[in-house]
Amino acid sequence: MTTNDWGSIYKEMGAKPVINATGSVTLLGGSTPVPEVKAAMDAADSAFIPLMELEQVAGDRIAEMLDVPAAYITSGAGSALTLATAAFMAGTDDAKIEQLPDTTGMPNEILIQKRQRYWYDRCLELAGAKLVEFGDENGTTEEDLKNAINERTAAVHYVVYEQKPTDPNVLTLEQVLEITHAAGKPVSVDAAGQIYPLENFGKYVRMGADFQCIAAKYMGAPHSTGFALGTKEVIDAIGRHSFVGYEGRRVRGIGRPQKIDRQEIMGVVAAVDRWLTINHEDRLAYAESQSQAILKPLQGIPGVKAELNTNIMGHQPFGAIVSIDPAIIGFTIDDLVQKLQDGDPSIWTRVSLEAPQIEIHVFGMSEGQPELVGNAIADAVKG
Repeated sequence: MTTNDWGSIYKEMGAKPVINATGSVTLLGGSTPVPEVKAAMDAADSAFIPLMELEQVAGDRIAEMLDVPAAYITSGAGSALTLATAAFMAGTDDAKIEQLPDTTGMPNEILIQKRQRYWYDRCLELAGAKLVEFGDENGTTEEDLKNAINERTAAVHYVVYEQKPTDPNVLTLEQVLEITHAAGKPVSVDAAGQIYPLENFGKYVRMGADFQCIAAKYMGAPHSTGFALGTKEVIDAIGRHSFVGYEGRRVRGIGRPQKIDRQEIMGVVAAVDRWLTINHEDRLAYAESQSQAILKPLQGIPGVKAELNTNIMGHQPFGAIVSIDPAIIGFTIDDLVQKLQDGDPSIWTRVSLEAPQIEIHVFGMSEGQPELVGNAIADAVKG
């Protein structure tokens, strides 16, 4: 596609395409399917197939590739969280499946450490569950967890960010698994972006977690896809609560709105297969070169600090970290974000939650865009 064609399909409708310097975010469309995924999706168009059967065989294929007991393809990682919560509360009881989100007579509390609350834990409540915090802002002890577990507990939830420094004030996953399983309750893990290094891909179920979710968009699958990994019991229950359980079994579960098509299912299988076989050294080298292209025009500008993000773990490797001195530049980092967004083309970035800086990711950038982003920042700060 030529420069003039860029975003033309959106422009024709009066919408404004943007350069994504933020990463694989839902707000901007999440992902661009890679050629192998597009080919699999096109091939899936050739015939119809009962989706209950396709979900089973596709899940079996992913489970085999990742060396976990079972897998199930969902409408994103958030859908996997909601379906897993339903499974923990209602199990495979059809009457209870149809009763949700009314949880009367079921364990309906999902325990989560206070210091692990996060933006997407809302997905755990959508089937009718109640989030219950244990520990406090200062941290969590083993006794906090032991005292929190009771007959109302449906599961204990844990969040993994391997690319971030370990929080010494929360319980480790190993501690949570030991205590929770000793009490006869399951453990849920949100590891949506933990797809690299490859040994982390599915690791948490192999460690003993009953469930974990993955966002397939990070591997070049459609934005709207993800999958659940877990024990055969949990994955079987997820299937019963899902949209194909609703239609194929005629049991009216909460998963009906979270529909995906046969093309997406095959796209996810292709994405996982590709991810396990591609040369990741080449992938990382390319991401680093893109990041350096952003940094090059920013070096030596008074009041600007621009450095390489050296992280290679998880779903968004490398990138650039940019901060400015308002006293020298004359405006704040938030102003810079707005200036870039108001430019032509519009460049979307965002200020980090941890510090007054922009964390730029190259996940969503095409050829030539890293240079454009670096030059746009340089022009903005030079005034």
